[in-house]
Formats: sequence, structure tokens, C-alpha cells
Amino acid sequence: MLGEDSVSWESAVLIGGPAEGVRVRVVGRPPVLQVTFPCELEADTDAVKVKALYVYRRDARQAADEGELTYGFDGASP
Repeated sequence: MLGEDSVSWESAVLIGGPAEGVRVRVVGRPPVLQVTFPCELEADTDAVKVKALYVYRRDARQAADEGELTYGFDGASP
């Protein structure tokens, strides 16, 4: 990433769902994070890859000085 030295990384934790407790580093407090997990295929093939997609959302009401940044699992998202 260009200018990585000047980027302000922030730690966050994922709450709920399949990635419960996973810690990540983000820049700029993005409103949504996507988490993927690989799925096994019944037939061995290099042409197709399948991943399960999970969405985590930041509570926009959380102030910057309000403790650890958290993202909650959104089970209703496709």
C-alpha cells in the first residue's frame, strides 16, 4: 500500500458469527467487513473455488474514544 508509513491502523474485534473473537487491523474505520471461509468441493477441480461469505458491520454510533473498535456479525446479510 502506498504511503503505508503515514496510514493510521486501528485494531478491531469481530463479535458473533463464525469469526467470533477474531482480531483485525483496519484503516479509516470501514463500515463493513467481509469475512470468507473456504468450502470443500465434492469433486476435485482447479477451475472452481467456493467461499462462504459473512458480513460484519461497525456500529456507526461508536465514538472513536469509546474503547475497542468492534464489528458485529450481520446474519441477515446475503
